[in-house]
Amino acid sequence: MPALSSALPRYTGEYEVGTIDIEVPCDGRNVSDAAFARNGEPAFKLETVLFSLYYPSVKGAASEKPNHLWIPKPISLQAEGYARFVHMNNIFTNNVFALGLWTLAGSTSIPANVDVPLHGTVKGYLDYEAEHPIDDYGLPTFPVIVFSHGMASGRTSYTQYCAELASRGYIVAAVEHRDGSGPGSIIMSNGTTKDRFHFGAEQLQSPPQAEEFKAMQLGMRQAEVEETVRVLRQINDGLGNELYKLNPREEGKDLAAWRGRLNLDRVVVGGHSYGATLALQTLKDGPCAARPFVGAVILDPGKQSGPLNDDINVPTLIVHSDSWSKKHSIFHGRPHFDVVKDLVRKILDDKHKYAWFMTSKGTTHPSVTDAPLIEPLLLSWTTGATIDVKEGVQQYVKVTQEFMQFLNNGHRKGVLKEEVTHPEYDHDVRSEGRKKVMPHEIEKYWQIHVAPSTACPAPGLCGVDAD
Repeated sequence: MPALSSALPRYTGEYEVGTIDIEVPCDGRNVSDAAFARNGEPAFKLETVLFSLYYPSVKGAASEKPNHLWIPKPISLQAEGYARFVHMNNIFTNNVFALGLWTLAGSTSIPANVDVPLHGTVKGYLDYEAEHPIDDYGLPTFPVIVFSHGMASGRTSYTQYCAELASRGYIVAAVEHRDGSGPGSIIMSNGTTKDRFHFGAEQLQSPPQAEEFKAMQLGMRQAEVEETVRVLRQINDGLGNELYKLNPREEGKDLAAWRGRLNLDRVVVGGHSYGATLALQTLKDGPCAARPFVGAVILDPGKQSGPLNDDINVPTLIVHSDSWSKKHSIFHGRPHFDVVKDLVRKILDDKHKYAWFMTSKGTTHPSVTDAPLIEPLLLSWTTGATIDVKEGVQQYVKVTQEFMQFLNNGHRKGVLKEEVTHPEYDHDVRSEGRKKVMPHEIEKYWQIHVAPSTACPAPGLCGVDAD
């Protein structure tokens, strides 16, 4: 570890955690007609989909492979991508960025075990499965979360959040978007590799306006999420071995044993920032076959990533970081906070689905990412976060788990069981009596702006009994 970095902590749930990188060929369609000015190649061609799976693994299973690096190799690719973000792409600045990345994160690795068996996998599965139906096992299934990263991020930017959920019994697919919003990604297909860097509208033929470009990016992101769902279905249908043979990342040797182990009746979409905007978009006209999401976890929905879809017909949890709520931002002519608040009220009042909007106190926009864990002093100083960096991630994990449990059994626990405390940011409407009885952890870490009434004015919302 470089001197300035901290190692990512071990996970705290009941399960050990495994991870697998999966890259699978797609149909090669162009999500948009946009093309690069420099060579005329399609800018939004869906060649492959890449995602990292985080999952509960067999206890004590040893990996034959080294842990994944937090900054995927080569570090020069990521460095050049970040240099392009600030329009300083040349040999000198690229080397400076590479040195900076190494100094800050270096050889930081992700603690999850690579390509180990899924929890509950039967020893000798392949031999047994050839003669017996999968139902003979009676093995547990796990709910699934498909997670979309934000701008200037990638599939490894939220590993602690994803893996902590895996350690609590969830399978999380962290998608890598090739829409130009990430610093750099390698597309591997048919024995070839292609670098995909950050790019902006100005690098396209007949450069589109900002809103049109964002719509193109979100269209690409949605297609990648839909492809991820398609691959997860194939894994659940028993095609894991075929997918392993197709995977140029050479991981997933035990995917055949995943047949029937994913609870695809409980798939939730999640995202942060630009990814949160995308997650909301995937709910439009849903649930549907391509986007079968029964709930959504929305973290800091974007302020500059296009309009927020409010055609939502599933239970939804929206969490703002403290900095996201605190900063007054005009969003399409209105305060962003008000837009989000009205969106959640529409889900509750018009769609009659459970929905929450709350602020995680003391956090800032990067708090759910791994960056503050790796650089706690630097990130706290530069962003103004006041919450302990580990506690910040844990609060996001805890509220997500409470939401997932609610989707399963209809019981509201923890912060989800509380009434509104702050209709507006920092405007506390609680009585002195309520302040005294509120659990200390909720008082310390949360402001609740919109929540279903505990009086339950509409029993049976989202198809479950009220608590």
